[in-house]
Formats: sequence, C-alpha cells, structure tokens
Amino acid sequence: MTDLDTRKQIARLLLSEGTTPLDLELAPIVEGEGELLADLGIPWPQGLGPTPTPIDPPPNPGDPLPQADVVVITWTVAELNALADVLTPGYPRTRWYRYNRNFEDQYLDKIREGAPARAARRLGSWFPTEIGNQKVICFKSELHLNQDGVKTGDGTATLPVKDLFRQIIEETGASVVLTIGTSGGVKLEHDLGDVVVTRGAKFRLQSEFKNETFAHTAYKSEWTIPTQHFAKAEELMADFADNLVEPAFGPPTKRYPFDGPLLESEPPNTPEIILDDGEDMPEYHPVLTTDFFEFGTSTNNLFEEGSAVEMGDAVLGLLCEELPEPPRWAIVRNLSDPMINGDLPRERRGKLDMQAHWAVWYYEAYGYWTSVMGALATWGIIAGLADEG
Repeated sequence: MTDLDTRKQIARLLLSEGTTPLDLELAPIVEGEGELLADLGIPWPQGLGPTPTPIDPPPNPGDPLPQADVVVITWTVAELNALADVLTPGYPRTRWYRYNRNFEDQYLDKIREGAPARAARRLGSWFPTEIGNQKVICFKSELHLNQDGVKTGDGTATLPVKDLFRQIIEETGASVVLTIGTSGGVKLEHDLGDVVVTRGAKFRLQSEFKNETFAHTAYKSEWTIPTQHFAKAEELMADFADNLVEPAFGPPTKRYPFDGPLLESEPPNTPEIILDDGEDMPEYHPVLTTDFFEFGTSTNNLFEEGSAVEMGDAVLGLLCEELPEPPRWAIVRNLSDPMINGDLPRERRGKLDMQAHWAVWYYEAYGYWTSVMGALATWGIIAGLADEG
C-alpha cells in the first residue's frame, strides 16, 4: 500500500469515526439520547439565540426538505454533535430527521460498497432551527467526496455528494449555504480552535479524482459576509477555550536521552475567527479540498495555496458554477489540528508516519470542542444575516 493509499484510508476512518448503531436507524430515536445531550449554557444575545423548531408530525425520510433561508451542512459525528449542541439545543443527533429522498433510484449506484451511506441507507439527517428571522436547516451529510466514489476510470470516479448539494439547494430554496467542520491548519499563527471563514474553495486532488477536469480548480462566491456579530461569537468561543489545553509532552520511551520534566504547553489558544477580508488573509483565500488525508506542516507551505485543508467543500463551489442562480456560499472550518512539525519522520517500513500520527491524534482529541467553535462562528454569520432582514 502506498503512502497515498494509507492517507486515503485514514480519511475514510476519520469521516466515519463515532458512528454507532443508533446512527443507522431510519427514524429519529430517543433511546440513549441522554448521554448525547450537552447543555453548554451559552449566554446568547437576547432575540438571537438558536430556537429549534421540531415538526409535528415528523417528516418521512423520503419527504423533500422544507423551505429555508440558510442551510448549514456538516460531515462527521464530532461535528454533528457540536452543531446540535450549539444550534439545535435539546435535540441531539438521534432526534434529527432522517433523509433518503431519491436514495435508491438516483444515488445508490453511484456509491461504492462499504460506504457509510450504504450502511445508513440514507443521504443524511437534518433539523430545523431559527436564529432571529432566519429559518435554518442544519444538515449532516452521509455522502462525502472521500467515501463514496465508484471508479469510472484512471483517476476519475462518481461524485454523488455533488448531486446531494443540488437537491438540497433546489428543495430548500436557501439563499445562503454554509459548509462547516474540522480542518487542518496550514499556518503557524493559526492555532487549535481558530475558525477559518472564506468564500473560496479549491480542489487539490491526487488520488481517486486526480484526472478529473476540476482536480485543481478554484471557486469563489462573491458576496460580503456579515461580521457584526463576530466579536460576540469570539466572546462565546472564549468561554470554552479551556477545552483546548494541550497535554504535557515528553519522549514516548526512556530510551531517549531526556531527563527533564515533561514539556508543558502554552496557555490554551483564545480562538479567533479568521476571515478572508484581505486583512486576516487574502480575499477568497480558498480552503483546500483533498481526496486523501492531508494536513499543513511547517515545511509544506500550504498556506501559500490555501487557508486550511479538508475533504469536501470545493464540491459546493463546483456545483454552484453550474447553477444559473446559485446561492451565496461560504466555508466555515475550525482547526482541529494545528500546523504539524514538518521535521518529524514520515513513513518507516510501511508504518504510519509520525506527522500523520499527530494530525490524527489532534483530530480525535479536539474534534468536538473545536467544532463547537466552528458552530459558534456559524451562528455569528447567521445572526448577521438576520440583521439584514
């Protein structure tokens, strides 16, 4: 197995991590929800706190999505848990409505055997909420660029998540679509829990999609993101900064000539929103979408090309290029792993390299809490849209 194949497998494992039998049910389920409920006690500004709006009777999985002003799309269990705790408080992921519209006849043949969407027998799950006057649908996708592709040629494959984006946009009529989730930091100053917000996305494909015409294409959405509630969002994010404390560190065995005490980390990062406004970073500086597990290091200079690394967002840009009247869109990516030390050794005798080891460890340790930061930044954007009416 090549290093690229190993990284592809890591991507697939991380995208499905945390899935339980409860997540495979085709109907919302209350059983076991107690351990999933987290009351974060967020002190929302008056009139702008998220208000979940459950539907009675609950919609069927095959029903179309209702109309909405904003759709927020996320990907993994850790991201979903955080999004539910922040934007649909009191309604954990087990209570979200399942969604399998057109799954059997329009999607199934495009999804590889063994993909999570086949096990779940659906496209995703969702729940409605309101922020001010904005009707919002929060959506967790079971489709991913890195999970589903059926090979169609050398370096080409099916991309059903693109069809899902189109279906969501057509059914909801949303004027704004935000994709949110974890990502790898690419700049030393961008730290654990910071949130990149950008109107740009770029493919950086080197595996199953490497020969697609869009393999290195960049996209942008030309609109002004409202920022008047970002300061409040950062204030709320700071309340959870203690969950970003990095542990004391030392060599893994006593064979290293190290006699000192464990190295203590610096105080936890105070998370910030990093906007593509020409000040924090260049306008439309894109998130990089890869088809394998890639991350920023101190030696690969990925910041010159993009603002963070993830595995799916540029598909939204690709679709919107094809739509006659596309929605405004933006990418909200919390940094679940900071820039990794590029001096650490890579692969040795086919084993997992130390750089990838630490990138995976950071995601597994901090995926949820950094995703809380991303959900709070997302609230900041939607609250700004509410001001616009």
